[in-house]
Amino acid sequence: MRTAQISRKTAETDISVEINLDGTGTYDNQTGVGFFDHMLDQLARHALIDMVVRCSGDLHIDDHHSVEDVGIALGQALTQAMGDKRGIRRYGECTLPMDDARVACALDLSGRPYLMWEVEMPTQKIGTFDTELVREFFQAFATHGGITLHITQAAGFNSHHIAEAAFKAVARSLRDALETDPRKADAIPSTKGSL
Repeated sequence: MRTAQISRKTAETDISVEINLDGTGTYDNQTGVGFFDHMLDQLARHALIDMVVRCSGDLHIDDHHSVEDVGIALGQALTQAMGDKRGIRRYGECTLPMDDARVACALDLSGRPYLMWEVEMPTQKIGTFDTELVREFFQAFATHGGITLHITQAAGFNSHHIAEAAFKAVARSLRDALETDPRKADAIPSTKGSL
């Protein structure tokens, strides 16, 4: 079973994450940040990863620590659940349209974290949510998940649509990258022999 449970507690946040990479996309995400919960729901649903996230954070300051630390915990859970990465396709990509927005993702579950972020949000807020936190989440997720992650916006004027297209594009890319390659189900997808 490609599953993981992560608990992470600091002076700023108390987080628990459970994931199943071979799930059906069921989710129960409660971080105290409404828009972020909505994005995590999209990530789970479109990656077909079962996901339960609980976060109690210092929201009286702002949403930053909660969003970033959930990214850290989810990245750690992904790394744990993948194990030695035997049999995965490793690479994934998706160009996803959502109304006015079009966002592309290309990723490599390489173990080499890198975020290429070419996205511009036209507003500073989506409701009460700081749009700059979308990048902060993906930076933390890529770093602790060992993902080479490229996210590029081709179109869009609505910040909600742009953010949601980014999460869905990453989700669909993850879904492809995490799937078992039927031609090499017993092999590590690298000439180095390990990832």
